[in-house]
Amino acid sequence: MSRPNILFLMSDEHRADVAGFAGDAVVRTPVLDELARTGVIFRNAYTPSPICIPGRQALMSGQFPRNCGCESFGQDLPPGHMTFARRFSQYAYHTAAAGKLHHLGTDQMQGWLQRIGSEVQISPHYITERDNPSFAAGVRGLADVKWSDTKEVLRAGVGHSSHIIQDEYALTGALDLIRQYFADPYYDRQQTDRPLLLKLSFNQPHYPYFTSEEKFAYYLNRVQPFLDEPAFDHPFLSQRQVRPGIDASLRELCRAVAAYYGMIETIDELYGSTLAALEEVGQNLDDWIIVYTSDHGEMLGEHGIWEKQKFFEASVRVPLIIRWPAGFAGGRVIDENVNLCDLFATLCDLAGIPIPDGLDSRSLAPLLRGESAGWDNETVSQFGGRNLLIKQDALKYQYYGEEMPEVLFDLERDPSERENFIDDPRYGDHLSHFRARRRELNF
Repeated sequence: MSRPNILFLMSDEHRADVAGFAGDAVVRTPVLDELARTGVIFRNAYTPSPICIPGRQALMSGQFPRNCGCESFGQDLPPGHMTFARRFSQYAYHTAAAGKLHHLGTDQMQGWLQRIGSEVQISPHYITERDNPSFAAGVRGLADVKWSDTKEVLRAGVGHSSHIIQDEYALTGALDLIRQYFADPYYDRQQTDRPLLLKLSFNQPHYPYFTSEEKFAYYLNRVQPFLDEPAFDHPFLSQRQVRPGIDASLRELCRAVAAYYGMIETIDELYGSTLAALEEVGQNLDDWIIVYTSDHGEMLGEHGIWEKQKFFEASVRVPLIIRWPAGFAGGRVIDENVNLCDLFATLCDLAGIPIPDGLDSRSLAPLLRGESAGWDNETVSQFGGRNLLIKQDALKYQYYGEEMPEVLFDLERDPSERENFIDDPRYGDHLSHFRARRRELNF
């Protein structure tokens, strides 16, 4: 039995509810909507970390950030670490990644046999035998180069940012690979007998909030920014505030949201170009496993906060679609809690590849086939080596170290996440379970 080709589509900072298939009536996402209509939607999919690098490396390794050694921005997987790209390469897949992977360490491939794009970059902090005085004088940290969320909102609008240019570059490379791999009109060496794992990963809709003039004009008077959002009473969950009417006007907030929506429409178009290219070279997309997800969400002003890092739904929940008509029926929505770490084991299971030991990854294949019995319905997220989220059913327990209070959300009673039930005696047994599980996770 031949193994299926796999197309892994990924965006950056796409909050789960800003898509047509998720119920947003303003954004235009026809390509993702069709994948969702004919595939399986996971309504409660969560990132293992609500920030780019740890979330992405946990996804690749199938391990929570603490277990893969990548807990904070700037860290990377150790050279030679097991990733799902490396695993598929071991089983004769041609593994190719176009676009953003966000590796900063010395192993820039991490199991991929081919990388396409302009994002390959080693952080100076991974240079050995450094001259520390020179580095102290010449190498700036993230805190020195990043400006405030308020400034990101105020400068939003029409533009062609470096992120957009990188995405266009990645798409061009991916389309060229598709033509060479399946048609190769010049040398006639197409590799239709060797399966392909192609990951196409875009920067958008990650800030800066810029989009084309046409898309900006379309969304500007249609989007509704979050207003009158009270700050949540917690020292971490109230950080990164942009106050409407004080830090930014209503119109400025609309401009940022409009640009964000425009970037989502843009990636939808880019994915459409990719699917069309596969069909053009004779591929039947029903035979392909197609995955769409994002590394984390975007607060977009909800709770007064922008960006990510929080365990609020807007930041920690992600869109997830898996489509494979040849393998399982589509047109379904799954409500169980799942994690991006689970994609490692899932892809192995679907492709008939043995799942390595030592993963935190669980195969979603039973859920995809309509078999939910025995699913533990837990998902976990971590941030900064200190903050921990454990979600069980509708309850979200959060730990922020000994210096800050714990938080408990109940999405059934309070879907807007405005009330902390940590001191409610009705949750005593649940808290005992969560705290025991926290210790198992070494927090």
